[in-house]
Amino acid sequence: MNIACIIPARGGSKGIPGKNIKSLAGKPLICWSIQQALESKLINRGVYVSSDSQDILTVAEQAGATAIKRPDELSSDSASSESALVHAIDTIRAQSDIDLIVFLQCTSPIRKRDDIDNAITTLQQQQADSLLSVLTIKDYFVWQAGSNEQSASSVNFDYQNRKRRQDLPTQYLENGSIYVFKPEILEQYNNRLGGKIALYPMEKYCSQQIDDEAEFMLCDAILRGLSEESGVAL
Repeated sequence: MNIACIIPARGGSKGIPGKNIKSLAGKPLICWSIQQALESKLINRGVYVSSDSQDILTVAEQAGATAIKRPDELSSDSASSESALVHAIDTIRAQSDIDLIVFLQCTSPIRKRDDIDNAITTLQQQQADSLLSVLTIKDYFVWQAGSNEQSASSVNFDYQNRKRRQDLPTQYLENGSIYVFKPEILEQYNNRLGGKIALYPMEKYCSQQIDDEAEFMLCDAILRGLSEESGVAL
């Protein structure tokens, strides 16, 4: 099976200037995802970084990825990740046939060494068309805010008939780290997810996403605190 990895990384981050190439635990943020993809035993048609920023593409190439220059019209604040994926897939297909795409978000840099390959294997074993990585939230009491007229309300439990945490139904939170899909799913639905969808649960500490400076510092501390024995690609 021909499997390629795409890592979109737009320039011009407003929350953290230069976020995608800012040093995180000793290496540029994007290099964590590139390294993890390159270490996969199942990704056999290359690791590609799609970006409008030449600085990001230069760092990506130095880390071993293939650069795909993204057009400016696909790089605005309103442009979707799906539009960047379509452009990248068209570019890859000009050189190679592909059966599966692994889509990694570089803002989720903490993955165990076997997470990517295990996610691919999960999709194949379940004969699914697409997959997303998730955080299991079995023991969380979830609420949603009310309005001026309405009270806040419980979502996944009845607060008037409160159960023990361990008796709550198992639910899953999309953690944004790993997506795997057949290219035809993106073509059909204009979405990374469609058809039969599988879930790949990840460790809680691997579900950290970087959107602001506090989360950047948290991920930096987690990665610096991990050891080779943890199974995380360092």
